[in-house]
Amino acid sequence: IVNVDSKFDIGNADAPIHSESYIGKMVVEKPYNLFNYSNIGYQTYFNSAEEIALLEKMYFDAYRLGEVVKNISLVEPIMRDADITVIDIAAIRSSELSYIGSSSPNGFDGREICAIARYAGLSNSLAAFGVFEVNRPVKNEITGMLLAQVLWYFIEGVNFRMDDGNFENDKDYLTYKVPVEEEVLVFKKSNTTERWWIELPLISNVNNKSKRHTLLPCTREDYEKACSLELPERWIKAHKKSLI
Repeated sequence: IVNVDSKFDIGNADAPIHSESYIGKMVVEKPYNLFNYSNIGYQTYFNSAEEIALLEKMYFDAYRLGEVVKNISLVEPIMRDADITVIDIAAIRSSELSYIGSSSPNGFDGREICAIARYAGLSNSLAAFGVFEVNRPVKNEITGMLLAQVLWYFIEGVNFRMDDGNFENDKDYLTYKVPVEEEVLVFKKSNTTERWWIELPLISNVNNKSKRHTLLPCTREDYEKACSLELPERWIKAHKKSLI
């Protein structure tokens, strides 16, 4: 699940399910089918230190608003593996909307949220997409227009999907092997889309839900970091999760 929101929506898992606690329900209640949770655009002051520590402990991904705004393209590999993408209207700064009583000065602008929606549409694994918390009183048509454009860019992304994740034919991709510390990282680059993946070591004696995640979407920057002898953070988290 990828959640584009200023909050993690973990909440109180013991309380009835709510828009600000549904992720907590997925984490603690059976069946435990949630392999990974990624938050895009969280704002630290809206989330407790305990929640931030919990995400770190579970090796989930969380990207601060400033980090994403600085480089919006880092959203693409996160979205590429998503089954469900949820955009909360609170992720958008209030100056981009016309909600009455809105008081969130920070957030994504219109261009950024549309780019995120397009990346979501490009994902071949995506099964569900939605924009939520939109039922509020508005002053004019700006909110509706922005939401319409978000959906338009999502549909455009769907229209431009390309199945470049089949690695059975060696001619379809390039393979790069980079020794880092005690590991040899294997990167694969699609000749069609120039998108990148990194291999995760297969834990053959463990029957877990990570088997379909042996190839982790990544960026060229991750490859360049590996060439500088730096292990990519997403690879570290995914590898640790595969051992659980």
